[in-house]
Amino acid sequence: MKTTNKGINIIKAWESCKLTAYKCPAGVWTIGWGHTQEVLPGDTCTQEQANEWLKNDISSFEIYVNNYFKNVNQNQFDALVSLCYNIGPGNLKKSPLFTTIRVNANDPQIKQYFMRHIYAKSKVLQGLVKRRTQESNLYFS
Repeated sequence: MKTTNKGINIIKAWESCKLTAYKCPAGVWTIGWGHTQEVLPGDTCTQEQANEWLKNDISSFEIYVNNYFKNVNQNQFDALVSLCYNIGPGNLKKSPLFTTIRVNANDPQIKQYFMRHIYAKSKVLQGLVKRRTQESNLYFS
């Protein structure tokens, strides 16, 4: 599967695009649409580069979600790519979401498991609460 505009729009809405490197609330150097690979303080990019990184980053998360979640529909896929984009594949794999979805992609507990990913440095971030709500709503739509 490939991410549709529903998933891409969630990512863009919550990541926003910054052309100068900044530290996200979790303390990770970030640039563009939430791109974190090899970002250093003082880095800058063009809008075109930010868009290309977004495309490449989404592609890598699509591969991960496609490899591990064979039993999901398109909305579920989009929601999982957005979540993975934000928390990373390692954190997704450690989450109860991972096992639960692989067993039963429609388990109602999944909504609660999305909400376990609302913290940065042990602090609840309201932006993450809203993003997880939007992702889980898409997942179950």
